[in-house]
Amino acid sequence: MHPRPLRPIIVCADDYGLSAGVSQAILELISAGRISATSCMTSLPGWARDAAALSRQVSMTPADIGLHLTLTDHAPLHRSCVLARDGRLPSLHGLLARALSRRLKPGHVIDEVRAQLDAFEDAWGAPPDHIDGHQHVHLLPGIRDALLAELIRRYPLGRVWVRDCVEAPVRSLRRGESVPKSMLINLLGLGLRHDLRRAGIRANDGFSGLHDFDSGKPFSTKMRSFIGNLGPRPLVHVHPGRVDAELRACDTLTTPREAELAYLISDTYLHDLTTAGLKPARMADLMNEPILH
Repeated sequence: MHPRPLRPIIVCADDYGLSAGVSQAILELISAGRISATSCMTSLPGWARDAAALSRQVSMTPADIGLHLTLTDHAPLHRSCVLARDGRLPSLHGLLARALSRRLKPGHVIDEVRAQLDAFEDAWGAPPDHIDGHQHVHLLPGIRDALLAELIRRYPLGRVWVRDCVEAPVRSLRRGESVPKSMLINLLGLGLRHDLRRAGIRANDGFSGLHDFDSGKPFSTKMRSFIGNLGPRPLVHVHPGRVDAELRACDTLTTPREAELAYLISDTYLHDLTTAGLKPARMADLMNEPILH
């Protein structure tokens, strides 16, 4: 009897370019075939430094490379970004408050969206394969409108896919990881899902990876829940990295990244994927698969 073919799943590491330790960890995971995508923070100095290394790695081990749209906490790329105060983008709480009160307009973010896409193309020499948002900001009203308008203006239909963060509530409940956060992200993502489908823009269908970074539960246990109860064309996002001075200076998420890296590079992770009947794959592989219900 032939073994059942492994089902493709996008395993995407966020935050490439955030720090040297994060970028190097992601390169290692791409090289080992443990992840199939990464999302890049092009407004940070590390992107210009680390883009060439990513290009060399992807020439040997193909992966989807995308933009991790960054509109919180860091310095903006566009000098006249109206969201920024004193050279700093707002906190997630502040951005969320403006978006949900409908005080965030597409015109407030379009210059920064364009600047980050330009920075991607300047260093990469091609459009991104996909786009998502740091802290899921691409889901928010005003931001999603600007982003989709720019994608439609800039790229042929089907060239760039977008991360859909909607997940069936029953799947989130069964996983039992950060359920309130999952439900909020799901609710925020419904508007983007509607707009993507109306525009005919490709997206994953099934989303996991949300968790409490500070909990004492091993990441291996969390990941086994993430790769169970999957949607038709699933994506799981992860945050591996090595802690260095650069990371400590710019982000509060530090030590948990090393726990994710240790698991993702381990034989245990490969065993867990195979047991679940899965393999890391690019969006093109998912689109060629029959839809599973």
